[in-house]
Amino acid sequence: MAKLYASRIAVEVVDEVLQLHGGYGYFGDYDIERFYRAAKVLEIYEGAKEIEKMIIGRTIVGRYILRENL
Repeated sequence: MAKLYASRIAVEVVDEVLQLHGGYGYFGDYDIERFYRAAKVLEIYEGAKEIEKMIIGRTIVGRYILRENL
């Protein structure tokens, strides 16, 4: 859950900074371009957001079911 949250926040922050830089944010001369690429990779590294949500949901439901059976 932490990875999903952290990657989402990273993309939101970098997107906001990119908006502040305007068109210059897309140029390789500025670090924000590299940060944006890195943040987007965090979102898809080790599975897409949707897959992570499914894994988290299965884990939570699995714990609930185990607790109910005890």
